Order: sequence, then C-alpha cells, then structure tokens
Amino acid sequence: MNHHTFNKLQYTELKDIIKSFCVSGLGKKLLDKLEPASTLKAVKTRLNETSEARAILDADGHVPFSGVTNIEGIIQNAEKGMILNPGELMSLSDFLRGCRRLKRFMLEREFFAPVLASYAQSMSEYMEAEEEINAAIKNGKVDSSASRELRRIRGQIESKEEKITALLTKFMNSSENKKVIQDFFISRKNDRFTIPIKASFKNQVAGSIVEVSSTGSTVFMEPKAVAKLNGELEMLKAEEAMEEYQILAALTGLISENLHGISINIELISQYDLVFAKGKYSQHIKGIQPALNETGHIKLVQCRHPLLGGKAVPLDFEIGNVYRSLVITGPNAGGKTIVLKTIGLLTLAVMSGFHISAGTGTEISVFEKVFADIGDNQSIENALSTFSSHMKNLSEIMSSANNKTLLLFDEIGSGTEPNEGAALAISILEEFYHMGCITIATTHYGEIKRFSELHPDFMNAAMQFQQETLEPLYKLIIGTSGDSNALWISKKMSMKEAVLDRAKAYMENKAYRLEKVDANKIRKPKAVIEEHVLVDYGKGDQVELLDYQETGIVYKERDQYRNVTVFYKGEMLEVNDKRLSLKIKAADLYPDGYNLEQLFTDYQSRKMEHDMERGSKKALRKIYKEMRRKD
Repeated sequence: MNHHTFNKLQYTELKDIIKSFCVSGLGKKLLDKLEPASTLKAVKTRLNETSEARAILDADGHVPFSGVTNIEGIIQNAEKGMILNPGELMSLSDFLRGCRRLKRFMLEREFFAPVLASYAQSMSEYMEAEEEINAAIKNGKVDSSASRELRRIRGQIESKEEKITALLTKFMNSSENKKVIQDFFISRKNDRFTIPIKASFKNQVAGSIVEVSSTGSTVFMEPKAVAKLNGELEMLKAEEAMEEYQILAALTGLISENLHGISINIELISQYDLVFAKGKYSQHIKGIQPALNETGHIKLVQCRHPLLGGKAVPLDFEIGNVYRSLVITGPNAGGKTIVLKTIGLLTLAVMSGFHISAGTGTEISVFEKVFADIGDNQSIENALSTFSSHMKNLSEIMSSANNKTLLLFDEIGSGTEPNEGAALAISILEEFYHMGCITIATTHYGEIKRFSELHPDFMNAAMQFQQETLEPLYKLIIGTSGDSNALWISKKMSMKEAVLDRAKAYMENKAYRLEKVDANKIRKPKAVIEEHVLVDYGKGDQVELLDYQETGIVYKERDQYRNVTVFYKGEMLEVNDKRLSLKIKAADLYPDGYNLEQLFTDYQSRKMEHDMERGSKKALRKIYKEMRRKD
C-alpha cells in the first residue's frame, strides 16, 4: 500500500485510536506494523477474528490478560546466554501464567469463537518452569529456600551480623568511648559495619576509617574488635552471591530450553492483544462487519467517518455496480473532501480487519491498491507548484494502478488555466477508467460535469447546500450535478444586479463587454504648487533646527542662497531657511539696547584662537587690520 495515501486518509491516526485499547506493548507493536490486506481471503479472516473477539467481549465483558507484558527483551537476553536476574525471571513467570490462563479461557469458548480458540491450541504451557521460578524467587530476590546451601550460608551471615552488632553496641555503651562517638547508631558503609566517630578523635580509636562525611566532621570507623568478623562476613557474602548465581543460572537454563515455544507464545499473545483491541474498538463505535467483494463494488449505508464519530453526518454512497467513476460537485466547504476521506478510510479500515460504524447493507470491496491525491502537495524543496505537484502524483499513480485499484482525487485538474485543467482532468479520468480502476473525483469544472453526464459508465453526484442559510448539509446526492452557488451567494451578499446579470450572460455566451471606461471617470494629475512663506530672520532670533529638532540663535540673516547662519552648540551652521522655524524674535527675547554681539563673543574668540593655532593667514590679516585701525 501507498504510505502517502495512509497519511492523506489519516490511517495512522485511526490505528492510534485502536492502539489505546491494547493491554500490552506486544499488541501495540503488532498494530504499528499492521497494513491493509489486499486479498479477499485475508480480509475475511481478519474480520472474522474481530467479530469473534467482539462476541467474547459482549458475553464475558473481559479477557484475562493479567501478567501479560512485553518480554521480548528478556528473551533476547536469554538467547545471548546472559543470566537473567530475579526481576526478569518473575516477569517470565507472570507471562507464562498469563499464557496458561488465556489458553484455558479461549478453549472454553471454542463454540462461538472457533477461529480464535484454534490459535490457543498452539500455545505451550510451562508449569515446571513457573513452579521453579516461583519457589526460588520471592519479593524480587532469590529466596533462602531456593537451596540448602544458600539457607546454610545465610544462616551463618545472620549469626556473624548478630555478633558484630553486639560488639559494636558494647563499644558504644562503654563510658570511655562516649566522648569520641558522634552519633550513637551502627551504620553500614561499603557493606561493612561502622560507628560514626568525631573526626577530632579519629586517632584515639583503634580501627580503620571506612568513609568520611561530606562536611568532614564525622568519620565512619570499623573498630578493630570487629575487623576480623567483618572480614569473615565479606567471605560469606561472596559465597552467597556465588550460590545465588548458580540458582539464577539453573532457572535461566530452564527458560533457555524452551525459548522457541515461549517465542511462539509471545506471537500468539501479541495477536490476541491486537484482535481483542479491535473487538473493544468495535464495541466502542457499535461497529459492524460489512459484506465483502472483490469486484470494486462499494455500498455505504449510513456510514460515519471513523475519526469524526458522532459529529460526522452519515454517508450513503455507491459505486462499482452500475457505474465505475463518480464525479462529485458542489460548493467549497460543502463536504466533498470529507466524502473522499470517509470512503478511503473505511475501505482501509475494513481491509485491516476493523469493524466500521455503518448500517445494514453496507458492502466494501477489497482492493490491491488505494491511492489518494487530496490537498495541497506543494513541495518547497523541489520548487514545485501546486499543479506540478498534483500532476507528478497523478503520473506516479498512473504508472502503478491496475483494475484492482481505488482512486480518490480531490479537485482534479485544478491549479491551472480552467480550460486546460478541465481538458486534462477529463483525459486522466478516461485513462484510469480504461485501466479498470474505480475512481471518485471532486471538481468545480463544468466541463468535467458535462463529460460525466455524457459517459455511460460515469455518474455525477452533488453535495447538498442549504440556500436559505448558506450552510452546507454534508449530504451526497448521487445522480445530479451540484453548482458552486457563486451567483446565488453573491446575490445574498447584496452584489449589484447588473453585475450578476452580466455574469449569467457570460456563462451562456462568451461575448464579453469590451467598452473602454468613460474618460471622465479617470482621475488626472493636478499641478503641485510649492508654497513657502518667507520669514525675515534677524540676528538674535531663536529658531528651531528642523533636522535636529533643537534650538539655535540666528547670527547672520538670509543670504542670496536663502541660507541663514545659526549659532548651535558653540558652532556656526549655514542652514537653508526651509530647514528652520521661527520660535521667538530677538526683540521679544532681549531688552532694548542689548548688545547682541555678546551672544557670540565666546564663539568668535575661540574661533580666532583656533585659527591662530593652525596658522591661518586669514586670521593673521584680520589681526594686522585690527592693529592698524587702532593706530
């Protein structure tokens, strides 16, 4: 099957819903791999399994899956020769017990679930392995009853620990040692018995330091009196570990001898988990097992889209009996695409063994291939336009399709010039028809609708539209063509009658109105007269420099080039009068008789000093001239 089609029809999303009904990772893993079957026999088997599972669930309400978990990782460890730990062995025991209980459960229901019960015949029981594991492993660890030697070793360990505890208690109760002890309790560090000693007294205690606290204020010491006993305890611990290893190895051996049979059990449990998940889904949607055929005949009676549930409008639909190609028309947002997706997803669901929400009389055909070209497939990476992308997809479909193929095309031929698009779409539909495909396509093009009306093996269908409320009804009517309702909607939106009348005329006759617009309706450019009121700027006037949006003082009036010299931040700037705005006249700023030159004296002095420093000839001539004037 085509994974592009799975994505377009949301097949994976449907599987995710059914996956939620699995009780273990085994069924979920199998469901992830599941794809629609392409033969009538395989689809019948899958549907029968689902129906039997549904019957069991309806009768009993539950299936005993307790203890059944995914143990594939544990089996792989055993196959590699690894010794299984107590937790892994317990999981295996629980799994084997679950298999045994499920086998008994299924065999007792052979009368009304013969297919599923037959699978249980292949399931093996391993009571000996179960009993051995349960006797040796308790509370997640090897039990002392697992062997006589282990019981002896643990008895000695317990005796040693009691002696060590007694000696350490005596050490702490001694009045001589109380001042050196930090806390009066026995602590096990690095599997050795220790007492917390104040760090300042560590050299006064006979023994060895096993650990130091994070603050350094406490040292955990093993007193010399128990050092020998601690050493003997370590030896016993090593013996204990060795004996536990031998027991775990023996139990692992029991499992390794039966790996093949256990692997078959895993496969059977996975299958049961998957099948009963389908059964639970069928209960959830009140699904049915539809009739099957392999001729391309699809008949849907009150069917609902699996992902929309109760929100979906039931669909009645038929194809592949009287006609083999259907062209669906109608307004945008009228539900045409949902019809395509409903037909496609229901077909994939049934071919996967899923029950569907449908009425009596529903029939689904089994197809070898299902292809869908729905939505915008524009590829940014390949720089393909929407039309090019659709054509590429249709070309690939055409090279793979055969007479056992279901085709679903949304807005076929769209995305290009309408005449070319319609002609190309008709040619494509013809080609698929002669290849023997079952084709369902949606369109807006009137030419495709007319072709469908003329062809004896094509049929038109339309999506109903509530004209009074402008709302789609999402109902498919086979045997009639739908309109886009563009003119009617435009009228409801108060479009001018004259515009609508012309549109109707253009639909019947292509004699377009080609008159030029009345010249009086065209706006002509007006001459722009630039006006600028001249302002007489006088020395001492306060002005705003528009480029800086800050204030300066006029030093020199406007020259022949309309430049005004302005004193601004200690500098003299020549500014065009268009770049200035008068704020306050000098007469309004200073009293009568005020010497305006004082405003600029500092500047002139600084400028003269600067010119002298750089050796300006102009500045020297000015000084000489001033000296001669004074003489």
